[in-house]
Amino acid sequence: MGAEVEDARKRLAADPNRVYLAAQGGAVSMLFYMAARMPDMWAAAAAVGGSPRSAIDSNRLFAANTTNLPVLWLFSNKEEEPLGKKLEAAGFHLEFHESATATPAGIFEWLGTHQRDPFPTTADCETGSPLFAHCYWVEVTRFDPAEANDVLDSTRVQPLGSGATLAIGPFGYSPSDPGPGVLVTSLPEKCSGPLKVNDRIVELGGKELKNGAELAQILYRTFDEKPVVVMVQRGKEHLRLETKIEMAPRAEPVTARVRAQYLPDMQEVEVVSRAITQMKLTLPASWLPVKITWNGTEVANADTPGCWLLDEQKELLTGKRCP
Repeated sequence: MGAEVEDARKRLAADPNRVYLAAQGGAVSMLFYMAARMPDMWAAAAAVGGSPRSAIDSNRLFAANTTNLPVLWLFSNKEEEPLGKKLEAAGFHLEFHESATATPAGIFEWLGTHQRDPFPTTADCETGSPLFAHCYWVEVTRFDPAEANDVLDSTRVQPLGSGATLAIGPFGYSPSDPGPGVLVTSLPEKCSGPLKVNDRIVELGGKELKNGAELAQILYRTFDEKPVVVMVQRGKEHLRLETKIEMAPRAEPVTARVRAQYLPDMQEVEVVSRAITQMKLTLPASWLPVKITWNGTEVANADTPGCWLLDEQKELLTGKRCP
């Protein structure tokens, strides 16, 4: 996504500090995911309708990442409002209200009031993946889960559902299919499981399944692994499959977090991190000269702008110009 945005900036001669993220309907969950994974690309984000539920259940939504990124969510379904409150309580930089009175002009006006700051005084980001290690003027270059720091807790927005799946193998189905039962619409290539495309799962644990939505809700609300019998209709044939409901491992269970702050009154850049042993800071000329401290230790006195490398070797913290 970063390459596509950069290409668009060049082709359209766009102001890099006025690039906005917007989505509606089914794409809204992806907007929340992208806002939390790549916050430094956008000046602001606006979502119309839809739901952030899938993004929350991805286990990869970290509230700290939106410290400098305002997000607007105009929800159309009143039942989704508690999700906005959940995000807000976790620290997500979110404004949310019903979409009934919203207009396109009003949304664009809201977006236009925001401008991206490439060097915000605070850069605070959390990640469980080295693929998303860039945070404004901070880039994490080496992780170590053993480097604990109780000062920085996790800002993960806790998933709503359990992540439970059926152990008969991955299969595709539509929660909106009216039924009866759950129609198997797709299977992975070279799948060796017992299901076939166009099978219908008609019973789970002795209970008749009305449709895909009911199966989704059962799995969503199941938090314990247990054996279960599945009845499958294949044409005129009925198959009895003994399997179990199992809990899929959550993505990115271990995370790293860095909070870097420029403190102009003290002429200091204060860096606090967890699970990180190396990072790069890009400092603007307007901040210099400045002292750099990392987890309470003074590591450098920066007198030139650009890249500075913070490194930990054998418990010794150092800072120097990037090679």
